[in-house]
Parts: sequence; C-alpha cells; structure tokens
Amino acid sequence: MRIVECVPNFSEGRRKEVIARIVAPFQDRKGCHLFDYRADEDHNRLVVSLAGDPEAIIEALLKASGEAFSLIDMNSHRGAHPRIGALDVVPFTPVKGLSMEECVETARSFGKQLNSGFGVPVYFYEEAALTPERKNLENIRKGQYEALKEAIKEPRRHPDIGEPALHPTAGATVVGARKFLVAFNVNLGTSDLEIAKEIARRIRFSGGGLAHVKAIGLSLEDRGVVQVSVNIVDHERNPLYRVLELVRIEASRWGVRVLETEIYGMVPASAIYDSAAHYLQVAGLQPQQIIELRLLEMSGEEDDG
Repeated sequence: MRIVECVPNFSEGRRKEVIARIVAPFQDRKGCHLFDYRADEDHNRLVVSLAGDPEAIIEALLKASGEAFSLIDMNSHRGAHPRIGALDVVPFTPVKGLSMEECVETARSFGKQLNSGFGVPVYFYEEAALTPERKNLENIRKGQYEALKEAIKEPRRHPDIGEPALHPTAGATVVGARKFLVAFNVNLGTSDLEIAKEIARRIRFSGGGLAHVKAIGLSLEDRGVVQVSVNIVDHERNPLYRVLELVRIEASRWGVRVLETEIYGMVPASAIYDSAAHYLQVAGLQPQQIIELRLLEMSGEEDDG
C-alpha cells in the first residue's frame, strides 16, 4: 500500500457555496480520503487535508483545481494570508510505502498535469525544488500575487513549468514534497499588528529564532485581535510547547497575553503527546501508553500477519 498525505491550500475562505464545490471532488472517492477541511474568513483561505493513493489524490486534485479556477478570481481576492494563486500551494508528504524521492516524483507529475490541463504556471518547492533558492516557499511568494504579475517576467522569477505569465484569474501554483508540517497559530490579546509582526520576526529561524520554524504576524480583524501564524516544519526538533513559550516570552515584553492557540488541519500524534508530557511534567511518556495509538499499532501488526 502506498499512502501520501496532501494538504492543498485554496484562496477562498468566505463563500460557502464555492468551498463546497472545491471540496466535493475529495468526498466519496476511492483511494482518496478526506480527513479535514477548514476555511478561515480572515485568511480567506481553505486548507484541505487528504491521504491515500497518490494517483487517486492527483485525480481528485485536478477536479478540485478546475472548480477553484472557475470560481476564484485572484484579481479581486483579498485576505490576510500570503498567496499567489487560486490553488496556492500543494504539498505532498510520504506516509507509507513510498520514499521522499517518489513523493517528489508525485509532486512533479501533478504540477505537469495541472499546467497542461489549465495553463496555470507552476513552481516547485521544498524537496521538489529544481533550484536551491526555491526550496523556501517565501522566496517564491515574495510580493504575492500582485507583485508577481510583473516579476514573473524576470528570468529569475520564471515558473518551473509554463509560460512566464500568470493565469489571468487563477494566478500561479506552488507544488512540493516535504516532511509533516504543523500549522500552529497563536492568537494574542491585542489589535496591534506590529506586535504580532515583531514577535513573528523574533521567533522564526530567518529572524534569528528557532530552527525549522516559520512565522508571520496577521490581523484577525473580525475578532479585533492579532495572530502569530506559525509553520513548524520539524516538530521533533522544535516542538509546539517550545514555540508557544517563546511567543509568551516575547509577548510579555509588550504586556500582551496569549488568548488561545489553534492547530490548523491535521497533526501527528507525537506533536501532541510531546507537548502534553511537557506541560503535565510526565517523565518518560511513550506513545505505547496512549491506548488509541497502541490499538492502531496492533491493528497494523494483524494486517501484516
């Protein structure tokens, strides 16, 4: 059995009827399992979590992409989250039965089919990147959709697949292969966006903070608060609790408290029990002590037998 995780991000988080049409191709499809989907109005973004057979997921993705491209016009899109296209980013993660190299092949196959089917230019990032500078998503999305309209004409910003011009309404798409990523948001008790931006700058690796951590500051205008939106690209080396505590320390400098945290999309169990063990001060907690994880392990042993 070959299992890949895929978390496509679409630039729509407000229109329920559009979200329903984008998600529909992932439902009740053999070999493609829809685990979760979440739409955020402030980010104006839809994050879908899938797992299953690579070919089945690609087939569903192409149908969902067609819906997104027909319903989303990037010229009128506004939202707090950085983006360059209607289907903004599509990461693939190997889960079972395939290597990272095979996952890279899956990502590049999808990118080629997306471009040939819809004419949307494609960039490859992380392990699927064709050049070192494109491993980081931030480098590809620099300036976002609005700036990329002109920047894409420059040789250094040409897409990896397709003509050096954005699709008239769908923009461009970034496709990649990577390890499990934890999307971890920390909401703060202030409306001052500059505080969130400064905290994000201090905790992320590019600003001298934690390795394997990316962060930006966003405003959640409907709620009157701000958010430090964090991507933890290796939760084993820098767990959730360490990120949260560093945010608390930095926020205390402005007399700001943490209101709550959010985990966006799916998360590995180890990321949760590591932080639970830290805050509960449980010495030597092992995944085998968590009954649901042990039952899953037993189930796998029986299937293999």
